[in-house]
Amino acid sequence: MAFTLRQVQFFVAVAEQGSVTRAAQNLSISQSSVTEALKELESDLGVELFERHSRGLTITHSGHQFLRHATKILASVSDARTSFSGQQSALSGTLNIGVTSLVAGYVLSDLLARYRRACPGIEVSAIEDNGGYLEHLLVGGELDVAVMVISNLRDRMALQAEILETSPYRLWLPMGHPLVSADIISVADIAREPLIMLTVDEIEENTGKLLSALGARPHVAFRTRSVEAVRSLVATGAGVALLPDLVYRPWSLEGDRIESRDVSGSLPVVQVGMVWRKGSSLPQAARDFVGIAESLRSGRIR
Repeated sequence: MAFTLRQVQFFVAVAEQGSVTRAAQNLSISQSSVTEALKELESDLGVELFERHSRGLTITHSGHQFLRHATKILASVSDARTSFSGQQSALSGTLNIGVTSLVAGYVLSDLLARYRRACPGIEVSAIEDNGGYLEHLLVGGELDVAVMVISNLRDRMALQAEILETSPYRLWLPMGHPLVSADIISVADIAREPLIMLTVDEIEENTGKLLSALGARPHVAFRTRSVEAVRSLVATGAGVALLPDLVYRPWSLEGDRIESRDVSGSLPVVQVGMVWRKGSSLPQAARDFVGIAESLRSGRIR
C-alpha cells in the first residue's frame, strides 16, 4: 500500500517536534494515531525513520533523507491547492530581498522555490550579508524585505519584524562522547570541552556571553564561518559546538553521526524572521513573499 499524505504530514510534524506527544498536540489528534501512521509509513518505505529510546525519538539517516522529500511533497500539494483557489499571483515586477548567512542555507531555498512557483512573473534579486548591513539597506529602501536573524535587531524604531521561527541552542557532540549519555548537561560541562565556534551572525557573541557569565573562558579549538565545517569537526571528535537547533543535521558530509543534546539552564535562542521598513507600504510582491513565508514555516498542509 502506497503511503498517504496524512502519513507524510504526521512524519514531518514528529521530525520537527522530536516527539510524538508534541506532534500529536500540535495536530490536535491522538498519540496512537501518529504512532500508527509512522509504523505504516516505515513499513511502506522499508526503512526505519526514527530510532526509539528512553529520551524519545531520534531521526535516522534514512529519516533525514526522507524528510527532504516529505517537505517538498507537502509544499507541492499546498501549491496545487493555491493554484485552484485564485491566489496565484499574476503580478510582474521585481522583489529585492536580503538574507543573513545563518539563514541562507536553511530557510531561503525552500521559501524562494515556493515563491517562484506562486509568482512566476516576479523577478527576484537576493543579497546575502550581515544583519547590520541588511538593516541599512532596508532603512534606505534598497531592499523590500529581509529574511534574517532578528534576535539582535538593532534599529527596531525604523524596522518592523515578524518572527518565523524560534530556535533554541543545543550541544553538538560526536558519537561516543561521555556527555552523550549524561542525564543532565550544564554550561560548566561545556566550558571544559574544546569548542568549535561558528562565527556568523551573533552566534560567537552569544556563546561567549553565555560562558563568560559563569566565569568560564571558552577553550576555542577552531573558528569557522562554515556550518558544514563545524559538523565535520564535531563528528570527528575535534570538539563540541553550541548552536541553534535550526542548523542541526544528524550527519556530516562524510557520513559521520552527530548527536544533539539539551543543556540545562537559561540559554539564548535565535529568532529568524521577516523584516521590512516601518511605515512603508510593502509592494504586492513583497506582501506575497511574507505570506508564503508564514504558510511555509509550519511545513504542514492547511
